[in-house]
Amino acid sequence: MSNLRGTLESISLTDVAQLLHVNRKTGMLQVSSGKVSGVLYFSQGEVIHAETLSTKGESAAFEILEWVIGHFEFLTTQVQVQATIRRTVPDLLMDSARLHDSRKRLTGMFPRMTAVPWPTLPGHQLLEGLKLFSEERRILPFFDGYRDFQDVMAASGQHDVAVLQAAAILKDAGRLEVLEPDAHVTVVPLKTGLFKKGDRLELAKAMEGWWTVLGPYREGIRNLRVIWPSGPAVERVEFVPSLPDNQLAMPRELMQAWGLAEGAHVKVRPAP
Repeated sequence: MSNLRGTLESISLTDVAQLLHVNRKTGMLQVSSGKVSGVLYFSQGEVIHAETLSTKGESAAFEILEWVIGHFEFLTTQVQVQATIRRTVPDLLMDSARLHDSRKRLTGMFPRMTAVPWPTLPGHQLLEGLKLFSEERRILPFFDGYRDFQDVMAASGQHDVAVLQAAAILKDAGRLEVLEPDAHVTVVPLKTGLFKKGDRLELAKAMEGWWTVLGPYREGIRNLRVIWPSGPAVERVEFVPSLPDNQLAMPRELMQAWGLAEGAHVKVRPAP
């Protein structure tokens, strides 16, 4: 049974959560914001679980509570889910507000989540004299000069604020560079022959020179991360002088497997 619905433009989710908390409601608060959606599960006025398309538990609750545009509807019903959230609603809302403020500060420092963080000191020197929480220490090994911030989030299982906070500590200490190595190129068929197999990608020699001046890639580049419409993939690459800077030569078999036509645009950067 639905007994509460509205738009996030007219009332905030913080106010809705407080209303359900005060009235000790049990049920599901379904929220949609553009293409994303999520659910907060209430039991006797407390949020005990949350889910979005990408995550569950507290991280999902914090994600949902950030939304300011969209619709919500509360359904009074029995809730049969495993409790993943054990803090009170006031505590949850306070931490949500704190995360919101931290996110604003950190995204001002790191405006593009597609940028690649690269520590400039080896591991035994990187943390010397710095105070980091265990969560931040677990994130740092994923700062390898190849993963962008989004990749680090996915690999570490940590939310954006935690990842950016770890990067901010290193950057403030002068021990982190933020790279933007992505290049936009056009796909062309790889020319093959009797002595030239179609078992690799090819890029212009000038591209290799552009990348190898950057710290993580100075030892050379053997693999390429190709970001195409269906997701990223890693393939072996060779750099040749005969290609224009903006072209990526790809075997026809791979173009067919990926559904890429000649002239398609993809994004590339070095891969380990």
